[in-house]
Amino acid sequence: MAIKIDSKIVDYAVVKPDEPAKVPEAPVPTYVEMHEKLKRPEHLEGSTYKIKTPTSEHAIYVTINDVVLNPGSDHEIRRPFEIFINSKNMEHYQWISALTLIISAVFRKGGDCTFLVEELNSVFDPKGGYMKRGGRWMPSLVAEIGDVLERHLKHIGLIKDEMDEHQRAYLEQKRAEFNSLTVPSQAASDCDDSTETYPSGAQMCGKCHTKAAVQMDGCLTCLACGDSKCG
Repeated sequence: MAIKIDSKIVDYAVVKPDEPAKVPEAPVPTYVEMHEKLKRPEHLEGSTYKIKTPTSEHAIYVTINDVVLNPGSDHEIRRPFEIFINSKNMEHYQWISALTLIISAVFRKGGDCTFLVEELNSVFDPKGGYMKRGGRWMPSLVAEIGDVLERHLKHIGLIKDEMDEHQRAYLEQKRAEFNSLTVPSQAASDCDDSTETYPSGAQMCGKCHTKAAVQMDGCLTCLACGDSKCG
């Protein structure tokens, strides 16, 4: 049977009778990584977080939408794609709009975006921070946005929680022991659904800035992060 060659011959090789036939190599599987040219899908999954500060009567809502790359494969990963911050309070509208554009651009750029948490948490308000319900101190509104971002990145698995299950069980045990000896304080729950209440009289923890450090077994132990003066 004659074979018609339509293209130009650029190379050739003589096949010997005793030479085994070459098996074509399997194509190398490719997977999509996060990059700035990735088009936005029509549908994105996300979460909305509520921020209620004592400095304003209006709450701030932070929405972070994620894109799922390589769904159904071994390389499936969920990455943040965009962030929106909305509030009835228009006092901070200008810089909040700029912040959302910059953070969203960093998300879409690809690579490690977890450094944003540390950068935002290091911003201090020159007028002073504020104490959240439950006894946690926030140095600024920007830092609380960073705290929300940290919670979301932990939720999707980009940041690993430093505290394992054994540490959490130990703290829950210590907290139950302390509450059995004292009367726990009742904090209002209308400010933040994720706020935990800690015993009254607890001191400020120097590590996580939460009023959750209590005297246990002769040591000042934080019931929020586990930090202890006894090591």
